[in-house]
Formats: sequence, C-alpha cells, structure tokens
Amino acid sequence: MGLVALAVLLMAGLMAYVRLAPIDPARWHVAVRQGGQGGANRFVQAAVPGDVLARLAAVADTRARTQVLAGSVAEGRITWVVRSRVWGFPDLVTAEVVPGGVAIWSRQRYGSRDYGVNALRLVDWVNAL
Repeated sequence: MGLVALAVLLMAGLMAYVRLAPIDPARWHVAVRQGGQGGANRFVQAAVPGDVLARLAAVADTRARTQVLAGSVAEGRITWVVRSRVWGFPDLVTAEVVPGGVAIWSRQRYGSRDYGVNALRLVDWVNAL
C-alpha cells in the first residue's frame, strides 16, 4: 500500500507541476520560426494581414483550454497557451503579421514529440478562418 500511495503522490505532483509551472512570455512570445523539433508551421497569405490575425484571434477565443499568454492584434503578434484535456500539458501557438500574410507556429513546451497535435491544431484554426 505504501508504494501505491507514493506513486499516486508522485503523479499528483507531476500533474500539478505541468499545470501550474509559470510560462515565461519572454521565452515563448517570440518571432515565428520555421521548423523546429515537434512544432508545426502554417502561413496564411493575405492582402490585409492584420485582419487575418484578428480573425485568428477570434477563432482561438472559441477553442477550449486556450488563453492568451502575450501580445495582441495591435502589436501584430499573439501567443496563446493551449492545454491538453487530461494532463494540462501546455502547447504554445504564436501568430504574427509578416510581409504578405500571417505566420503561425505551434509547439509543445515539454518533450520532443507531439504526435501531430500541433499540425492538426493549425489545420483546424486555419480552416475555421
């Protein structure tokens, strides 16, 4: 019984850490980079990129477990934290106005594999535009 209690306590501690560890905007609210291990990128071509960013922000507002970490449409860059349903693992999505459109980058905070979750999220968000 003692080992089971210890395992449960360790799991609860890990879950609390994943959900409650602070996310530093200075580290994550950065210019969109192409590629990167475990991340996904999309580019939305637009004559008026600011309008696309505003529409993307409206899409993000409708998604569960998604909140703005930093930025705004007026700034031209927004970073959201999107948490997984069960464990609350955070993924970071940054969208910014660039020449000719909006670049979007979704990546996980923990681990090196995301099993396609970030790419699927970007397809969903862009299709919702």
